[in-house]
Amino acid sequence: MNPLIEFCVNNLISGSQEAKERLEKDPDLDVVEYGCLRNCGLCSQTLYAVVEGDRVMADTPDELVDKIYEHLDETL
Repeated sequence: MNPLIEFCVNNLISGSQEAKERLEKDPDLDVVEYGCLRNCGLCSQTLYAVVEGDRVMADTPDELVDKIYEHLDETL
């Protein structure tokens, strides 16, 4: 089973869409989006994704992708 990367649709609008699109190209990841991940305070302040149940945050889409891969390397 591939690692699961989850995005909130509201955060995609805030800028994480680019990161999601890049990660979707990786056949070794399962990338999904939900209407809400119930992290509204975080969602309104920064870009983030939930990676295998852990929140990963960043200021830019490029940084988010890098931090997601770093998190996967450290935890898997």
